[in-house]
Amino acid sequence: MDTLADEFDDFVRARTPSLLRSAFLLTGDQHLAEDLVQNALIRTHHAWRRLHHAGNAEAYTRKVMYHLQVAWWRRGKVVESLAGDVTETLRGAHRGGSGTGDHATTTAVRVTLQAALLRLTNRQRAVLVLRFFEDRSEVEAAELMGVSVGTIKSQTAKALARLRTIAPELNEFYFTGVTR
Repeated sequence: MDTLADEFDDFVRARTPSLLRSAFLLTGDQHLAEDLVQNALIRTHHAWRRLHHAGNAEAYTRKVMYHLQVAWWRRGKVVESLAGDVTETLRGAHRGGSGTGDHATTTAVRVTLQAALLRLTNRQRAVLVLRFFEDRSEVEAAELMGVSVGTIKSQTAKALARLRTIAPELNEFYFTGVTR
């Protein structure tokens, strides 16, 4: 029994940073991301005996995480917003920056991207996180979200189009080479 507990502890220590990054992109809030990961890990712990032998504990945890997030979305929308106009910050940083190594530009791009992601629907944000941050295939994303591949394709297209509209200043950083 101690071996199972040790294996679960090792899993949590190794995979939590990655799970938190994904959860943050899904929720847009560090505290909500931590809650999401913690709840997913609790469920994983309950299923650990059957999961660790199959070697699919991380996939199970991520699937639980996405399903919990969808359930939270259905309960009600929490309105979040960032103070200030990040568009001007990004433009100013980009004009004064020296290129890709410029810390101000990098920070401004991250802030703008976060604000833009928060303006997407929850489903669109989840699809972009799965497809582009976690580099999941359309089939994997559909399976994790419990939707069809067609839904993943349409939500990806809609999300990218919306990002291009609400944050056109990101086009030169992220959307080059992404089909429209």
